[in-house]
Amino acid sequence: MLRKPIAIGFALCTVLAACGDTTGERLVYGAGAGAAGAAVLDGNPVTGAAVGAAANLLYCQENPHRC
Repeated sequence: MLRKPIAIGFALCTVLAACGDTTGERLVYGAGAGAAGAAVLDGNPVTGAAVGAAANLLYCQENPHRC
């Protein structure tokens, strides 16, 4: 029952998080994806935004050819 919203939330985060040409854009897009994912999963949007921003920035630093 809860698996579908979780899967949708993770898919949304994955699609949105790999965006941005500059560090600022990556932070904003990651924060947006994290907040949206947290809202879908009934979590804390502020925490989701912080985690999403950090995750997107780290992902793009580790995989620059994919961003």
